[in-house]
Amino acid sequence: MTDSVKLTVTEMKCGGCEKTVTDKLMAEDGVLKVMASHTENEVEVEFDGNVIEEDDIIDCIENAGFTVQD
Repeated sequence: MTDSVKLTVTEMKCGGCEKTVTDKLMAEDGVLKVMASHTENEVEVEFDGNVIEEDDIIDCIENAGFTVQD
């Protein structure tokens, strides 16, 4: 089961921030694809909902030092 979520993520200021978010998420089991944009303040994630949940994705981003807005 492939799910996707588009999140508003603040504090990404450059391509390095995008890479940090992408690398951290891709290291998680169940994450299939990540598209991060600091100019749009968005992170879109495709994931296997049987392996990882949206809350885990949010926790991963926040543990990397960024804020996910509701």
